[in-house]
Amino acid sequence: MRDWPENVALGGRRWQAPYAEDPVCSRGRFHNEPDSPLRSPFQRDRDRILHSDAFRRLKHKTQVFVVHEVDHFRTRLSHTLEVAQVARSIARPLGLDEDLAEAVSLAHDLGHTPFGHAGERALDRALAPNGGFDHNAQSFRVVTLLEDRYPDFPGLNLSWETLEGLVKHNGPIVDAGGSPAGPYAGKALPHALATFPAIAGFELHLFPSLEAQVAALSDDIAYASHDVEDGLRAGLITLAELADIPLTGGILREIGRDHPLLDSQRRIRELARRLITQMIEDAILTSAVRIGERAPACADEVRRAPHALVSFSDATAAQVGELKSFLFARLYRHPDVMRPVVQAEQVVADLFAALAADPLELPADWRPEPGTGRDTPRHVADYIAGMTDRFALMEHRRLFDATPDLG
Repeated sequence: MRDWPENVALGGRRWQAPYAEDPVCSRGRFHNEPDSPLRSPFQRDRDRILHSDAFRRLKHKTQVFVVHEVDHFRTRLSHTLEVAQVARSIARPLGLDEDLAEAVSLAHDLGHTPFGHAGERALDRALAPNGGFDHNAQSFRVVTLLEDRYPDFPGLNLSWETLEGLVKHNGPIVDAGGSPAGPYAGKALPHALATFPAIAGFELHLFPSLEAQVAALSDDIAYASHDVEDGLRAGLITLAELADIPLTGGILREIGRDHPLLDSQRRIRELARRLITQMIEDAILTSAVRIGERAPACADEVRRAPHALVSFSDATAAQVGELKSFLFARLYRHPDVMRPVVQAEQVVADLFAALAADPLELPADWRPEPGTGRDTPRHVADYIAGMTDRFALMEHRRLFDATPDLG
């Protein structure tokens, strides 16, 4: 049994830590709306994201495998739901606002293109003269502009705290002098962020809330564990190979000791279960200790900390890093994964070239309107980024004589 710090709530108990985001003290929304009598601002954010068109489309967008030959392989939607579950599992015992952690988790991949990172690379190249393309920034663009569910404002009009989490969940994106930092170091800020009128108000040089930090770490936990499971089920990696990786090898030895006669399929499921549990528990314990050492009195003191307070222990971080390196080399770069990925990039590149050359090929409600921003390459990219994998292939077949078979 682990020895848990005093600032960890055990047994699923709810409590509100002083350093959690308090929905009563939310900084509000960019477009004024009456408060809900029944839901907090962060609960409303979560619900708006769940009901959005962009969220539903995640069901048919690639996670790792471009063609889902087996129903059990993750899609971008199932990945997102798993991230949200992990985030709630970490946020509650730390006394954080679960609804905010869940909202950031549910929105973090809304900007993903068809075919996942393959489509993102294609659009980034196509938009190189116009500021490039970044899926994190596109998620922000989706919720602040592209969703059109409401008559009084564009986007979903999410709270400041949820938008801040989307912008900075991986840490500060500029340094103290205002130069791009973190994932954008040495580059310009993505177009969707740089052109947002109030972007500086998100205090880009500071860390985000603990809830947003939880969402970021939950993303790592979810994809590391479920990519292991999907890779094993696809036969692209083996249990024998994972036995040589410190993090998974230790768990496999425990499973062999506890269940020596377990069949391979249940061994795979038990590995995934124990892997995700081990990473969650390490994250809770380590984060509780680091938060206790820093002792922030409020959420704003979290932002001014010199480093993220939600993290793995150094030992687990190193082991997770080794596992990611293995997955990159043996799964993400496997020929059976890479062949359709290369073809999918070309599909997206072809779509952009065709639609940018003749925007009248866009649907009527996406046709160019001079002076409105709907006559730009960015507008074409917005349309393509919103496509599902199968719709992108349908559009390619409509516009071109030959479309690759990604199966």
